[in-house]
Amino acid sequence: MKKLIAAVVLAGAALLATPAAANAAGYAPDSNVSVSGNYVAGGVVIVNFSAGAFQNNETVNVQITGAGVSSATLGALPVTTVSKAYTAGADGSLPVRVTLPVGGSGSYNLTATGATSGVVGVASFTLAPADAAAVAAGSNGTNGSLAFTGSTVSALALWVAGGAVVLGGGLLVVRGSVRRQRETV
Repeated sequence: MKKLIAAVVLAGAALLATPAAANAAGYAPDSNVSVSGNYVAGGVVIVNFSAGAFQNNETVNVQITGAGVSSATLGALPVTTVSKAYTAGADGSLPVRVTLPVGGSGSYNLTATGATSGVVGVASFTLAPADAAAVAAGSNGTNGSLAFTGSTVSALALWVAGGAVVLGGGLLVVRGSVRRQRETV
């Protein structure tokens, strides 16, 4: 019985110690994305995906999300977190023109996904309200990089803590088993 419990505890510890592989889509590097324009209510922002960001002449689905996005437009199409299909250029580049809502403010996220390649390009920018445009004249939003969504605790520390919990539980089970066995002898 002791060997069986020890084998289960070791198998659990081995399972926690083995990291799983991440399954992430291909992302267009930050160097392939540039955002320019007027980051104010009613302004126009151009998101450029440079040559090689997508496959040549690939269909690219573009989606925009943000506060008051119901009156923002991609080209001439008003969107409410709705996609619009574009075709990348012969060199894989794609310029996307976004007309911002007149009464809008806050953060906006644009996601472009290649239909064939699966490459995902992301751009983010912050829209100043029309009355704050004069105050924030030097503000041009973000550079299109991905937001930090991780943790300040390392993954190794989490795995070590999880392994310690499993090993501690296993030791309690073994200790109880040994105690019961000694009582019966």
